[in-house]
Amino acid sequence: MQVDGAIIKEQNVTFAIVIVKPHVLTNSLECDKMRKAFQPYFPGLPIVLMAQDHNGRPTYQGRKDLVNFLANIDPGRIPWKRFTIN
Repeated sequence: MQVDGAIIKEQNVTFAIVIVKPHVLTNSLECDKMRKAFQPYFPGLPIVLMAQDHNGRPTYQGRKDLVNFLANIDPGRIPWKRFTIN
């Protein structure tokens, strides 16, 4: 399986962002399930989930300080890449 995401280090905090379908962010249980599923692939890193609306605007879900940071930067600055996970 392949997922799009990024690993970011900012202000001595390293964390992962994983792109998910928009419906995932509407359900806290689904968010928890996805975060737990991705945790083995990003061990020890906080995981922020991101989805885009039909206009391409991102919405983030996760640790409040990380979400606030991401909400204030251009998503084009994020070093996105495709991860292959089994």
